Amino acid sequence: MSEDGINTEEYPAEIHDYLTAFEKSLDSVDEMLKTMMSVSRSDLLQKLEPLEQAKLDLVSLYTLNSVFWVYLAIQGINPKEHSVKKELERIRTYMNKVKEIADKKKAAKLDKGAASRFVRNALWEPNDENEHTSKTPAKGKKRK
Repeated sequence: MSEDGINTEEYPAEIHDYLTAFEKSLDSVDEMLKTMMSVSRSDLLQKLEPLEQAKLDLVSLYTLNSVFWVYLAIQGINPKEHSVKKELERIRTYMNKVKEIADKKKAAKLDKGAASRFVRNALWEPNDENEHTSKTPAKGKKRK
């Protein structure tokens, strides 16, 4: 037995590091699930904005379907030929849509009033003083 409690005689030594990393990943998923399950879903959703609620729902769906994908693979069923693949693609499509919406919210917005004031002030408008000076002929040019 190794120091982490796994009997290395039961599987090839080459995959020991992969199994150790997998076990750590499972532990972190278990901790996250315990954290999520400790809070009531309705309480959690009330604290979030609608876009954040959609993100939470999509991540939950994607996680659940990914776990099912792994389950199918462990059972010897090719998940690429199962309907779970289409479901994961559908969820990814919605995740991309939510991301686009979030990016649009973060994008700079045009303040039409400020833009029109900027353009109006940037354009030269003659006033009374400028009209008198602009009507006088330039030096060196005389009218006949």
